[in-house]
Amino acid sequence: MLEINNIYFSYKTGKSILNDISFNVQSGEILGIVGSNGTGKTTLLKNLCKLLAPQMGRIIFDGQDITRLSIANTAQIIAYAPQRANDYFSMNVIDCVMMGRLPYSQRSYSQKDKDIVFSMIEKTNLQELAFRDIKELSGGERQLVFIARALAQQPKIIILDEPTSSLDIKNQLFILHIISNLAKEENYSIIITLHDLNLASLFCDKILMLKNNRIFAYGDTCDILTEENIYIMYGVKTKITEIDGYKHICLLK
Repeated sequence: MLEINNIYFSYKTGKSILNDISFNVQSGEILGIVGSNGTGKTTLLKNLCKLLAPQMGRIIFDGQDITRLSIANTAQIIAYAPQRANDYFSMNVIDCVMMGRLPYSQRSYSQKDKDIVFSMIEKTNLQELAFRDIKELSGGERQLVFIARALAQQPKIIILDEPTSSLDIKNQLFILHIISNLAKEENYSIIITLHDLNLASLFCDKILMLKNNRIFAYGDTCDILTEENIYIMYGVKTKITEIDGYKHICLLK
């Protein structure tokens, strides 16, 4: 289990971005983080994967304080796919996905590393793009490549920042089905940020709502996605109906 205890974070400006953030994610569980722009969602993810360091609080996985682990050991536990990656080198898709195996490889990749990478390329339906340069891909295609790279790490925790933001409807469902299946089959803990509350309803076991840099609501998806919570969070009126056991959120004028 991943435990986040009382995280505080602020940038050099001194303005607090995260205030007293505490929650946990069980193995095999998908946690969706939602909130308005500027509420600290991406900053929280970067704290969890050690791209940023909280001023206070602890991040514990299976009794280990992640903040004290080496980069290599952390990479064997946590994989992170950012919302956008503009600082990438020119390389083909296979080589990019293969980078996910760096925490395990020494001087060269093993056959096991290659088998895992080829499997993830197949799972994410990237076979036809395997030898294309990632600079030549569309934003959505590139996003699938970075998600495949994260999956190739075979971590215990997968953190994805708006994994569906550049994808069409078909590929949004496609990648979220992959993530959902991996959570159940491989017992991964998965944390994703989403703006689409209907996708969150379909695929997330729990929801964490951030408002004013604090946790506004946290719990089972069916309990958190309510018309009242959505109105307080976003200032918009909705009508929620339940179909096939999932909440469907309709915006009202």
